[in-house]
Amino acid sequence: MANATAKSNKKNLGITTREEDFSEWYNDVILKGELADYSPVRGCMIIRPNGYAIWESIRDALDKMFRDTGHSNAYFPVFIPEHFLSKEAEHVEGFAPHCAVVTHGGGKELEEPLVVRPTSETIIWNAYKKWIQSHRDLPLLLNQWANVVRWEMRTKLFLRTMEFLWQEGHTAHATFEDAEKEATTMLGCYKTLAEEWLAMPVICGLKTEHEKFAGADHTYTIELMTQDLRAVQAGTSHHLGQSFAKAFDVTFQNEKGELEYVYATSWGVTTRLIGSLIMVHSDDKGAVIPPRVAPTQVVIIPMGRDDAIREKTHAEADRIANKLKNTTWRGQNIRVKVDKREKESPGFKFNDWELKGACLRIEIGPKDIESESSVFARRDTGEKQTIPLIQVVEKTLDNLEEMQIGLLQKAQAFRLKNTIRVDTWEEFTKIFDKEGGAGFVLAHWDGSTETEKKIAELTKATIRCIPLEADDPEDLKPGKCVYTGKDSKRRVIFAKAY
Repeated sequence: MANATAKSNKKNLGITTREEDFSEWYNDVILKGELADYSPVRGCMIIRPNGYAIWESIRDALDKMFRDTGHSNAYFPVFIPEHFLSKEAEHVEGFAPHCAVVTHGGGKELEEPLVVRPTSETIIWNAYKKWIQSHRDLPLLLNQWANVVRWEMRTKLFLRTMEFLWQEGHTAHATFEDAEKEATTMLGCYKTLAEEWLAMPVICGLKTEHEKFAGADHTYTIELMTQDLRAVQAGTSHHLGQSFAKAFDVTFQNEKGELEYVYATSWGVTTRLIGSLIMVHSDDKGAVIPPRVAPTQVVIIPMGRDDAIREKTHAEADRIANKLKNTTWRGQNIRVKVDKREKESPGFKFNDWELKGACLRIEIGPKDIESESSVFARRDTGEKQTIPLIQVVEKTLDNLEEMQIGLLQKAQAFRLKNTIRVDTWEEFTKIFDKEGGAGFVLAHWDGSTETEKKIAELTKATIRCIPLEADDPEDLKPGKCVYTGKDSKRRVIFAKAY
């Protein structure tokens, strides 16, 4: 029965069901929903307008948070001299396998190869050496919106591509405490973005020594759960300590006239967030996109078979659209489209806009005009309502608000349902001894990298983070490692990850 339903879904909507093949479903939603397309270059992607609009909403929301916390935008070159990377040994070791290197330019071999940036710490810290001399130059709080290249072997649209878009913040501070405050502040910005804009509940935590960013003192992360019960690292904030300052000899004169190395942070999120929200919210009809970042919040579909009727319904649709476009919701004008395509049937249009993730559909037919009403259809619940035309603006605002809140609550309930506590190795292996994801498992770990690697080798489950907070205070209490039986300070989160 499930296979028959899946085949019917594929035939009618052009997408595989999640039950049949989650990975194929994901690709279908991205491609058929016109979020992205494959590039002629292996491992790269073309972000289509429907997908790029989501990124623009993410960018605008974060950019305001960055500015509100005192940061400025800058831009650094995409090419980095190869010898820069060798200055920070741990950093280059972590990124060397993923680097793309330019050896020729202008028809000639270059005297020194250039690395296409996998991240910008090295070239930025070379500039900071010139810009930072005194404690008066600190803190230096910069961010850049850019693209980076990492030579990935196994790629997936949005989640892992060779080239992707991101923002990367790079800051310099006089003290360890100032840098720590910066790292946690930016982690808070990412949590706000994920939960209040993307309706994705995340767990804030600390990465293990083994999983931290190459060259960092420590790394903070936000982790989320997808519908196929896997984890996604959705954003990271790194306290770099003084490693890059020492590698590039970046010192400042403190108030006593003494020279000190500065402390640093770096932090970033990427277009991976778009893939994440598809995996968290979408369904077998296509993309479900939270209203705050949806490219089309409202689509109005006027209906009618002949020119005279269409003229009336088109005019009414335009009137409603103009009214909504001049209405604000959560500080922004409502994003509205009117679908006047004549060759397509209403049914085709309904399916098409559901596939693309329009949050709210308003149907206007001749009988609706006569009765001074319209039909509302919510994308997330499929609920239909008949609404008086005079209440269209009010009900649109209500539905967008309810959908935004409802998506977060639904995802929170899903994560809670699929988070379990485990105390024995037998239970642990039983949970992870299957294909695909297994949710979040809270278990004790003895704190050693050796144990962490062995567990990952045996189960493919990795430590996603050491949570900063706990839903249950018992999770913060000591116990025994699920694998070795040695002392454990507290439970950590294990999961299979993208």
